[in-house]
Amino acid sequence: MESHQTPEPAAVHTIEFGALRRNLAGALYEPGVPAYDELATPWNLAVQTSPAAVVEAAHAEDVVECVKFAAANGLPVAVQATGHGIASEMDGALLIHTRALDSFVLDVDKRTARIGAGVTWKTVLSACAGVGLTGLSGSAPGVSVAGYTSGGGIGPMARTFGAASDRVRSVEVVTGDGELHQVTAQSDPELFWGLRGGKGSLGIITGMEFELLDLPVIYAGALFFDAFHVENVLRTWAQWCPTLPGAATTSVAMMQLPPLPGIPEPLAGKFTIAVRYVYIGIADDDAIWLSPMRSAGSLLMDAVGPMPSSMIGMVHSDPEDPLPAAEGHTLLADFPLAAATTLLEVAGPDSSSPQLMVEIRQFGGALAQEPTVPSALCHRDALFGLYTVGVGPPPELPAFRAHAGDLMTNMSPWAYGGSFPNFSAGSGAAGFTGNYTPTVLGKLTALAKHFDPSNVFRLGQVPGR
Repeated sequence: MESHQTPEPAAVHTIEFGALRRNLAGALYEPGVPAYDELATPWNLAVQTSPAAVVEAAHAEDVVECVKFAAANGLPVAVQATGHGIASEMDGALLIHTRALDSFVLDVDKRTARIGAGVTWKTVLSACAGVGLTGLSGSAPGVSVAGYTSGGGIGPMARTFGAASDRVRSVEVVTGDGELHQVTAQSDPELFWGLRGGKGSLGIITGMEFELLDLPVIYAGALFFDAFHVENVLRTWAQWCPTLPGAATTSVAMMQLPPLPGIPEPLAGKFTIAVRYVYIGIADDDAIWLSPMRSAGSLLMDAVGPMPSSMIGMVHSDPEDPLPAAEGHTLLADFPLAAATTLLEVAGPDSSSPQLMVEIRQFGGALAQEPTVPSALCHRDALFGLYTVGVGPPPELPAFRAHAGDLMTNMSPWAYGGSFPNFSAGSGAAGFTGNYTPTVLGKLTALAKHFDPSNVFRLGQVPGR
């Protein structure tokens, strides 16, 4: 009689990291040690990560070693500096942490900065404050310059100065073939094109040089109104935006901030609406342009006025500490009164919206103009962006995502049909595709195949490889 035995389970292939560890100047951590947990944790605490190992790179050559090792062993590669861009689980990946790549050289005469991948905008703005310069940071200066700029970088002065990626002069990057490149518009125009807006799809940026602005002071901040005035403020804002010059950039946000330490008492535990405003133009015109919004209702707080450009993070006052969140984003072709009415119905004070914040940002102006040196950043002619954030323990996150989906559906009559990379990190391959036109996505895919033959950067990047 033939004997039937249950086959032994296939052996799990375990990667041995000893050879890589010996070739590194930095440290390599595997699961089970505190440093692994610290470095593998992203800013969004709702994202659970489980990389095979984490390398804290000491210099660009460590990144080269990691990419070559990953390619040889079939591992995907991920990267983080502050963790704001991490939105996938990274199961089995080799995670490269770049916080130690913190070199920073400020050239006041040339008005440029050269930074390592671990440098944040907060560091740049602080260094520039004493010399009257500034950079095109985002609403949250705690993020890394390299990660933010690789996604285009569309911040609180975008209508006046365009995208941060348009100011880049050179990029140091390790591509998927394990090569370290110094890239400029002259040395490799195709790769330079893709690194500015391609959001990490073509390599790991280890350094960057970019132009600064001679701008010591801005007129900026936020106006806050209570729930009673939300409808009038939002409708006034919708009519006011088209009148603004390119010297002004604005956004409006309906917020439900919890009663926690650090949140101003007039805003804590209440439904409020904030009008954000940054003006860089003719002196004394700053308040004139803002006056229609100041008179849109009784103010809870008026925090708009002259401030050092280094304090631009105060305009949005985004949270700095890690928290669990669910985000949603889409671009809008317009934001007329009918759109404001719909937004109020789905996300206003009488809607039972669970979101911490629902924001509309105005674009256009300088952002809509194609730069002298082309880049992969798409959808520059979108006039507005819709962005949602829900914050709470993981069991509550599906409700935030469902509400955001309903909101996007209701706002579809004014949809542009796309997204910006830095706002869509949590939406996977479909979200990445939505960041680009078919032509640009095809070009990025071709470049990725050329520079990353082993597809080590396959997590959440160019799909269809």
